[in-house]
Amino acid sequence: MKARAAVQVADRRFEIEEFDVPRIGPEEALLRVDACGMCGSDVEQYDGGFAALGVTYPVIPGHEPIGTVAEIGPEAARRWGVRAGDRVAVEPVLGCGSCRACLTGSYRRCKGSGNGAAINAYGYLPTALTPSLWGGYAEYLYLHPRTVLHKLRDDLPLELAALYQPMAAGIRWFAHDSGLRSGDTVVILGSGQRGLAGIVAARDAGAGRIIVTGLARDAHKLELAKLFGADVTVVADEEDTVAAVAEHTGGEGADVVVDVTAVSTQPIVDAIAVAKPGATVVLAGVKGSGATVPGFLPDAVITKELTVKGLWSQDIRAFEPALRLIESGKYPLMQMHTHTFGLGSVAQAVETLAGRVPGEDAVHVMIAPHAG
Repeated sequence: MKARAAVQVADRRFEIEEFDVPRIGPEEALLRVDACGMCGSDVEQYDGGFAALGVTYPVIPGHEPIGTVAEIGPEAARRWGVRAGDRVAVEPVLGCGSCRACLTGSYRRCKGSGNGAAINAYGYLPTALTPSLWGGYAEYLYLHPRTVLHKLRDDLPLELAALYQPMAAGIRWFAHDSGLRSGDTVVILGSGQRGLAGIVAARDAGAGRIIVTGLARDAHKLELAKLFGADVTVVADEEDTVAAVAEHTGGEGADVVVDVTAVSTQPIVDAIAVAKPGATVVLAGVKGSGATVPGFLPDAVITKELTVKGLWSQDIRAFEPALRLIESGKYPLMQMHTHTFGLGSVAQAVETLAGRVPGEDAVHVMIAPHAG
């Protein structure tokens, strides 16, 4: 059997190719990919931004796959507690299982894959690595024995299920690792899907006041921010973010500040400025290789006694509650999903998510490989 896949062969260039579907051993499985969510990292990968990290072409991107177990070995079925026909969400990271990071539960930091790959995760492994089907932009995905996956409810709409990664990011970045306490004031710099998911996570964790920034072109996202529980929205390219936060906090500033903006470094400066003494500042928006931060005042971090954390990716401790929150129906999360594309339109999907297609106001975009 063959499986079609959208293969990135160069910067901003995809080709549809066919690959042999591998034979599955006792500890392995094969996933029929029903959908694959997209995020800002997909845009960076499309533009060639991961070359500095050692990601090479050809590669099948897609690190947010959900699908139906098509075939599974007996040991894999026992270990994962699933069987053929079950729908699952797949975590992207493939820990080696034996390095110190893996053994201490921080498998998202694993560097010991031993397969020569720069990033040991689905969506970033080259097709030259057998059995090639390592990304979610494909009809089928090979599931390695070290995969971490989560069983989904059969009746959960694909558009909702595909939000599992941004919601996991929201829970880890905005609730678990930010030190958020009930009643805290939270400032979220960025209103993309992870900023919106962060509103839900912060509100669910008991935040007292939530202030969210976005750009004028993000008006549709800022409306969703209000729907999801933001108390105040700030148009950062029309208003002074620092002054606005001061106004809405009585000059006190925020207990927790999270930057999820891409590329721009000004939000880092703003984050330090709006944080109250003793606050936590979380940096989770990737700025790109070689980025510098003009205007950054390190003494402000010292004199305010701030805790500054860089956070990357998620793990089982965030994915499990994220899926429970999605399945609860507590928030109108379906309104985050705006676009679905087939394999033949992957480039258009990425351009749409990036805001480069006039007239298309994207928030969450997904690929449905069997849609045509």
